[in-house]
Amino acid sequence: MLMLKFQRIGRTNDPAFRVVVTEKRSKPTSGEHEILGSFHPKTKATILKKDRILHWLSVGAKATPRVHNLLVSQGVIEEKKTAIKIKRSDSAVSDQKTETVPDA
Repeated sequence: MLMLKFQRIGRTNDPAFRVVVTEKRSKPTSGEHEILGSFHPKTKATILKKDRILHWLSVGAKATPRVHNLLVSQGVIEEKKTAIKIKRSDSAVSDQKTETVPDA
């Protein structure tokens, strides 16, 4: 299954992302099928190839939640934004459990 993903480029502490089409299970840095645009979070500069994005979505490619929300905010697709699940580390979860246990 094909996915629209962010591929991180740029320097340390100065991130920039490409929007690429790649296989779902592959890493974003391993060969992409096509580069569809770019996004710079610090300057909010966004360049997207709308016609190619709509083509890939029409042939069955899906967007990751963050890419989906970017496409909605830029007006490329007319849908609602999706909720992004945040993964917590094991130490953060264990700290939260120890705080909620009452002292005997």
